[in-house]
Amino acid sequence: MNPRTWLFTAFAIFLASSTQAETIPLWPDLAPGETTKKSGTELPMRPEDQPPISRVENITAPTLALFPAPKEKANGVGVLILPGGGFGKVVPNMEGSEAAAWLNGLGISAFVLSYRTTTGVDPAAEAAAKAEPWKRPLQDSQRGIRHLRHHAKEYGLDPAKIGLLGFSAGGQVAAIHLTSEAAAYEAVDTVDELEFRPDFSMLVYPWRVADDQTGKLMLQIVPSAKMPPGFLVHTDDDKSSSLGAALIYLGMKQHGVSGELHVYQNGGHGYGTRPRPGSVIGTWRDRGSDWLRVRGLVAE
Repeated sequence: MNPRTWLFTAFAIFLASSTQAETIPLWPDLAPGETTKKSGTELPMRPEDQPPISRVENITAPTLALFPAPKEKANGVGVLILPGGGFGKVVPNMEGSEAAAWLNGLGISAFVLSYRTTTGVDPAAEAAAKAEPWKRPLQDSQRGIRHLRHHAKEYGLDPAKIGLLGFSAGGQVAAIHLTSEAAAYEAVDTVDELEFRPDFSMLVYPWRVADDQTGKLMLQIVPSAKMPPGFLVHTDDDKSSSLGAALIYLGMKQHGVSGELHVYQNGGHGYGTRPRPGSVIGTWRDRGSDWLRVRGLVAE
């Protein structure tokens, strides 16, 4: 493993674990269709996870963790991060705050979304939540992008440089978000008057975006010329994302949308920005940084 990669990863994990981010509610009151306000319950750490991986379930009141870029580096770019977790939970460190540390180092402000989970939901709505597990997180993601644009001046952001980064299940939500033609919820205030589509996207091992039976993209993912430029990463040995990520890229190309796809030989699934023994998957951040520079989102 490249010593530089290990050093960065160790520093990012330390920084992410030692920094207490300001956390704010995403919605002014109850989220759409909810009857409770649960910010989530953190599960016990698993001893086999080294470095530790945090997992939070029972979220019905989504929150945003704010990770502003250092003032001397801030470039006005903002990214909403959607962690993974299989929809029953959210992983806010490995696929959230650690990615935020990487982006902060590039001068990009990051905002980690702890979206609603299928756990903790009102029993009367549980069946619907599990039938379409992406729907409530999609509402939260769209609201998140609108929130960043609404508060762009306060956060020091350019409202035309707001991106979306999704990992695993968060990548599935992000893929649906990128291709959505309409908002997934009724407007609740002036925040919802703003555009919900991001200006660029980064999908890292988007989970199960291809239908196992048809071999095609989920019905909710419909690539079009309206999609923003995108960067995609997955590994050849990750059956849950390899076909789907390639299909998203193909859909972008068919509609003339600029994109970049990286397929690593091995590394599996669920690595976030961390390296994996016997794999070079930890270098995907370098490729992502290069792509952001080419897009003019990071200084040379």
